[in-house]
Amino acid sequence: MSVFEIMMLVCFGAAWPFSLYRSWRSRSNAGKSLFFLCVVLAGYISGLLHKLFYSFDQVIFLYLLNGLMVAGDILLYFRNRKLMRGAPPVGR
Repeated sequence: MSVFEIMMLVCFGAAWPFSLYRSWRSRSNAGKSLFFLCVVLAGYISGLLHKLFYSFDQVIFLYLLNGLMVAGDILLYFRNRKLMRGAPPVGR
């Protein structure tokens, strides 16, 4: 277990609750990239699998927590896209 790995995951993970809240409240995908979210999720899944197969320790829970938050943001992306398709055009 590396203190640097823990700090990296804590720092990256600190941003996701704000992103989730913003996605939920704004009901918009402005500034979001589905491709970026999927790449980040793939990174967390890779870290999780590495911990499972090669270096199991408590840090696995940070990978899992961060991955779940990114997955939640992806779900909100699709929810917001559906909401935006049904919304009237801006300015009318």
